[in-house]
Amino acid sequence: MPAKLSVNLNAIAMLRNRRDLPWPSVTGLGAIALEAGAQGLTVHPRPDQRHIRFSDVPEIRALLDDRFPQAEFNIEGYPTQDFLALVDAAQPEQVTLVPDDPMQPTSDHGWDFITNREMLAAIVKRLKKGGMRVSLFCDPDASEEQIAAARATGADRVEFYTGPYGGCYDDSEKAAKALKDLEKTAQLVHAAGLGINAGHDLTVANLPALARAIPQLTEVSIGHGLTADALEFGMAETVRRFLTALEGKTV
Repeated sequence: MPAKLSVNLNAIAMLRNRRDLPWPSVTGLGAIALEAGAQGLTVHPRPDQRHIRFSDVPEIRALLDDRFPQAEFNIEGYPTQDFLALVDAAQPEQVTLVPDDPMQPTSDHGWDFITNREMLAAIVKRLKKGGMRVSLFCDPDASEEQIAAARATGADRVEFYTGPYGGCYDDSEKAAKALKDLEKTAQLVHAAGLGINAGHDLTVANLPALARAIPQLTEVSIGHGLTADALEFGMAETVRRFLTALEGKTV
């Protein structure tokens, strides 16, 4: 079965926030994506609310509960107390913990699971007690020792940071090496009993090879590339194109 597609709404929210107006609608475009076959929605709220606003989170939760109960809500973020309070209130199906400073423009690395194991274990326990699945952002070339430490936190999944792979869009040789790193790490993760998510700079061009290299891939969350394509093809058609790519087919 192909990996599930969770549409990250951050780029849509950032475009909306350029004006003090309610469009483009974050929930409206999220609904179009789900109607077209996406299996979930992702947001990464940051303290400065430069894209997703805290007020968006309950609106997205309500959209899923009212119209798309089969879809999943994934909230990403650094586990500050404010972030944890937000997810406690929203009760997403999945929480993805990322190690970046809340003021970073975007996520750019995975956790050092060995150094942060105890801290992450306590947060994972809290979130899972609330009924939420937990995924941890992971470097694409993480060692076996790092993966063992990730497993020891009690998390359910890791999410591969695929930025290095996505950044090789104009260099096929480097892309092949980056994909090999992901494939090797995926084998370690799968052997450790963890699920595998992926996200960052994924496109219809590079998704088919990723899907073929990692058959254990469970979910991808995609925002920037998907939103860029939606400007050209429309949201519904773009979602259909990404779903085709997740089947390992060239679009």
